[in-house]
Amino acid sequence: MLPTLLYIHGLNSSPLSQKASQLSNVFQQLGWSAQLRVPALHHHPRQAIAQLEEAIAELGRPVLVGSSLGGYYATHLAERHGLQALVINPAVNPHRLFAGHLGTQQNHYTGETWELTLDHVAALSELEVPAPADPARFQVWLQTADETLDYRHAQSFYRGCALRIQAGGDHGFQGFAERLPALLAFAGFASSEWRDFDFSTL
Repeated sequence: MLPTLLYIHGLNSSPLSQKASQLSNVFQQLGWSAQLRVPALHHHPRQAIAQLEEAIAELGRPVLVGSSLGGYYATHLAERHGLQALVINPAVNPHRLFAGHLGTQQNHYTGETWELTLDHVAALSELEVPAPADPARFQVWLQTADETLDYRHAQSFYRGCALRIQAGGDHGFQGFAERLPALLAFAGFASSEWRDFDFSTL
């Protein structure tokens, strides 16, 4: 039986983001579309978590893949449900960062505008968890030239986990397509199922 995977995008992102699109493309071409969910998350954390809980219930015990704020959500949910999680340039304690950025926001992909409020910040603080209790369930991908988040915060928080730190890159994580075989292996997809796939075409 094939594993299932839940991709969790970041703040002001969507299923149209490059990483989400590349992942969806791979699963579609391999005939695994039913094994993947990439929900379009609401900007408010409480509603986003409700959407993700619903997806987890649908998929059973999915492997979580979270980018940026999605990495924060993935960590919270992995700890709550005992799931595996691969987080990419994850936000650590984002409620401590967002208080200085209240006001109008715009989704980079949909054009939707919305207001970041103190209630968003409070909701994010409710999701805070300690460093992973079982580091073996986590893999953490960081790039040192992330222009949005200081990678060293995640390096410290996830220090007991499998860290994959690349020099350079950016917040979007350059070279994601080339790393997809490692993601599939972590998620438990047998290499015989995807080793002939040409990831360079993504």
